[in-house]
Amino acid sequence: MRAIILHANRLLMVNAWPDGKSDLWCAPGGGVEAGQSLPDNLRREVQEECGLTIAVGAPCLVNEFHDPAGSFHQVDIYFHAEIIAGALDPAWRDPEGVVTTRRFVSEAELCAMRYKPDCLPELAWGRAARTSRALYDPLEPIIR
Repeated sequence: MRAIILHANRLLMVNAWPDGKSDLWCAPGGGVEAGQSLPDNLRREVQEECGLTIAVGAPCLVNEFHDPAGSFHQVDIYFHAEIIAGALDPAWRDPEGVVTTRRFVSEAELCAMRYKPDCLPELAWGRAARTSRALYDPLEPIIR
């Protein structure tokens, strides 16, 4: 699961490739731990990756991506969320060592970056950001 977090009309993005192996950016989030709800897992992941405390809102996207040449297939559920405590600190370190860079970006900055899923601008700033209906984004090929 992943969080769509807008702050001052800027979207929080992370580079989840250790040591900058890729220039691909995504919304913060990650895997689930058994026995925890999706919102509880998402709060934990955002805290670990960004040092922020969030309130998790409604789901806004179910996204699938896969490797057409292999067996990889992942389903992510995106939730709108808001920061309730904390601020980005350049000294923050993800205890898992996965996220090494995090930042808030404008819509124009996002469109100049490599990011996944393709519908992020719509989720953050478009009509989908103002509706309670979740989107479904079928199979996107994984990129590295």
